[in-house]
Amino acid sequence: MSQVTTATPEIEIPSIPLRELAPWALFFGLLGAFVLFFISADQGAVSIPAGTAIHEWVHDGRHLLGFPCH
Repeated sequence: MSQVTTATPEIEIPSIPLRELAPWALFFGLLGAFVLFFISADQGAVSIPAGTAIHEWVHDGRHLLGFPCH
């Protein structure tokens, strides 16, 4: 009787150096903080478009996330 053996493929998991990951983490962290500011705290006082345009655009999202706005 002959035995059939199958070779298991070697899987290499790539490692990403922290030096290459840090700028992306910083970028997305700042972007997330910027978005969170406009969703949660902006009432039109410091908006780049004058008035309450951003507040109205994210109004339903504010309520969905539990932020009171009026």
